[in-house]
Amino acid sequence: MKAVIPAAGYGTRFLPASKTVPKEMLPVGSKPAIQLIVEEAIAAGADEVVIVTSKDKPSLRAHFDVDELWHNRLKNKPEIDAEMVRLEELSKKISWAYQYEQKGLGHAVLQAEPFVRGEKDPVLVLLGDALVSGKKLASVEMAEISRKYGNASVVGLERVPLEKVSRYGIVSGEKVEEGVFKLGSLVEKPSIEEAPSDMAIAGRYLLDPEIFTLLASQETGHGGEIQLTDSIQRLLSSRSVYGYVYPGKRHDIGNPQGYFETLCAFNNHC
Repeated sequence: MKAVIPAAGYGTRFLPASKTVPKEMLPVGSKPAIQLIVEEAIAAGADEVVIVTSKDKPSLRAHFDVDELWHNRLKNKPEIDAEMVRLEELSKKISWAYQYEQKGLGHAVLQAEPFVRGEKDPVLVLLGDALVSGKKLASVEMAEISRKYGNASVVGLERVPLEKVSRYGIVSGEKVEEGVFKLGSLVEKPSIEEAPSDMAIAGRYLLDPEIFTLLASQETGHGGEIQLTDSIQRLLSSRSVYGYVYPGKRHDIGNPQGYFETLCAFNNHC
């Protein structure tokens, strides 16, 4: 399985901190968020993780690079150096793609197409500014559901208050088991009146590789951007797509309040 992590956004909700420190590099404990997301992808079965970034974020790539200087500094601290070695082992499974223009999430995901070309299994997409807390990693659960339904596409979901549906992609679906729905429609940031349910897309996707063909021909949608949600809606015409409501909670690290809640959830500091 291949995984894609879109991480090229400007991080404007976290300015001025994100002017020099990408939001994906904000620490959650001793690791930056991007490392936790890479580890989640690998735990779910990914043998290659494509991080889609921008030239404005060299620190993301530098974080995973082999650095002999640090090994020398830590030669008397083998336990800490072992963590650095594990970090460098992760780098062997990481490839890098670049988004040179901000044209939406769908456009960012599309930049990984050369790395997944020819794939037959679903491709895991994990947003670079979202972490999901819970007893089990969200992507691992989604991969299990996908296999159960014949390697089907699965979209991670959370229930949100109706007054907040305009902030998210919202889905409708038929319940097939507890927490799992066969999707019927997806709408990007609808009004309360247009929203088909209170189930919002929540930072994780496991999608049939056909999604890349659809993204390549996708017209711009909400906000004048290429929306991944719109291409998933088109995917429904030829493939079954399931939604999975996490028993855990999605955390948005892209803004200060969400980041604070993430620290509380992952480090038990609150």
